[in-house]
Amino acid sequence: MKLSLPFLLSFVAASAGAAQLTETETRWLQAGSPVLAYAKQELKLPIDIVVQPQAGPNDVPLAMGFADGRCKLVFSMRGNPQAEEVLAGVPAAQQKVLIEAMTAHEVGHCWRQAQGSWHALPAGFVDAPQEQLASPELQELSKQMRDTRREEAFSDLVALAWTQRANAAQYGQVHAWLMQVRQPVAHGSHNTRAWLQLASNGAVFDSEHNPFEQAHLLWGKGLRKDDQ
Repeated sequence: MKLSLPFLLSFVAASAGAAQLTETETRWLQAGSPVLAYAKQELKLPIDIVVQPQAGPNDVPLAMGFADGRCKLVFSMRGNPQAEEVLAGVPAAQQKVLIEAMTAHEVGHCWRQAQGSWHALPAGFVDAPQEQLASPELQELSKQMRDTRREEAFSDLVALAWTQRANAAQYGQVHAWLMQVRQPVAHGSHNTRAWLQLASNGAVFDSEHNPFEQAHLLWGKGLRKDDQ
């Protein structure tokens, strides 16, 4: 289900220049509209869209925040070269499905926040001991990177589960793209390959559940693999 652009604009929180979207913002918003429609109408997720009038030096084009009990899907595309670089080399005809998957990824973060399960592990899961590092600061940094990696992995699985549900013919393309962009560095904060390898085929997702529940089932298996 797609939403009309005027209806999509009703998501947009008041921000400078938000009423006059750029061509890139409009294209991304329309590509992600099936996910946003599902999140709003089926899951009742409290999502606002925030359009930044100017991207900061470290801003990614699309990100999810959480404030005052609501999810904030933040577009930071103006003056941000990453808005084009993220899809560099991808044929124009194939970009829509990747933007839709990226939107599903961000909505996955919202779902975790709305469920009150941010950084929480599945019931009954026993966490492996962390490697002991030289200082408390390094120990805390290592924990933060592990927590971030796990949340990124959950949302990558949401992106894949959504793709299997909505764009099954392009599943292989989306999976291959994620494998390419995710850091191969061991224990990196965005190295989600332990989970992506479990989802090389879309058939792993059970269509009886919604994409977020499907992702959660596979996420737990990846947690054990990541700890090895």
